[in-house]
Amino acid sequence: MDENHPVDLIIATEPSDEEVKLARDKNVELTVEPVCYDAFVFITHKDNEVDTLTIEQIQKIYSGEITNWQEVGGKNQSIKAFQREKNSGSQTAMENLVMKDIPMLPPNIVKVAEGMGMLVDVVGEYENSKASIGYTYKYYIDTLYKNENIKTIKVEGISPDSENLKNKSYPFTTNYYGVIRKEDEQKVAGKFLEWMLSSEGQKSIEQAGYIPLN
Repeated sequence: MDENHPVDLIIATEPSDEEVKLARDKNVELTVEPVCYDAFVFITHKDNEVDTLTIEQIQKIYSGEITNWQEVGGKNQSIKAFQREKNSGSQTAMENLVMKDIPMLPPNIVKVAEGMGMLVDVVGEYENSKASIGYTYKYYIDTLYKNENIKTIKVEGISPDSENLKNKSYPFTTNYYGVIRKEDEQKVAGKFLEWMLSSEGQKSIEQAGYIPLN
């Protein structure tokens, strides 16, 4: 945040450990409250024969143990795995939600896409092949950056549709969060965050294309 022009509230994906530490280093305590559902999804070229992956297969792809689509039911092609840059929202989710404590391939081994739009494009168009895989958020590819050359891969056979997010059966169900300074809970920022969690606020969130909490 710009100290000369402070932001009262942000709506964002889960803050990374480094971002939380930065706030603490500046003596700022944050209130982080989920305001809606989203799905962390894996995408590939629409013509890739693979429609579903297990959590373990995804982890092994991004740790370098699985390197060919043939190992997960596809054709004999080397997997082109794309990552996002450090501290991006999707990279934080990948590390915390998917990989847990499993080390990811270093950026010099895989392709790093600086920007979600770039990642979606390269997965859909990289060398005109069906060999790419990447990750993003469902809301992004559903509403902000549609690409007819990509498809979403099911995880453990479960698709990231609204019902599977609300009942949390989709393994990588996640949230968008309202983030404010804790000291602002009784101020405008806190009252707006409280409104977002009200029935009226949740209806507005749904109208904007997000999946409400209830």
